[in-house]
Amino acid sequence: QVQLVESGGGLVQAGGSLRLSCAASGSTFSRYVMDWFRQAPGKEREFVAAITWSTGYANYAASVKGRFTISRDNAKNTVYLQMNSLKPEDTAVYYCAAREIGLGSYRYWGQGTQVTVSS
Repeated sequence: QVQLVESGGGLVQAGGSLRLSCAASGSTFSRYVMDWFRQAPGKEREFVAAITWSTGYANYAASVKGRFTISRDNAKNTVYLQMNSLKPEDTAVYYCAAREIGLGSYRYWGQGTQVTVSS
């Protein structure tokens, strides 16, 4: 059973930084793509960044490219989202997700962690 546990959210001033962590367990994640999504109040959940675990290939939403960096630590089975130059519009609940390559679009989800950026 895949489990994803996010941590690292909090309150930060605009221009500041946070690093989110997603601890993954219950599978061999070298076969997975790991994503970060976010959902702001009253808005739909949106894609933020993704990384292919085996290759380290990453891609980003246009709104965060150049400010956010996704990475993974194989030894710790953990995915990170380093967020720099944060803006108030980055305020949202951030979710980690895992999708097994070749098995369609189904994703496992974490419980989310709140990020609040004050102006």
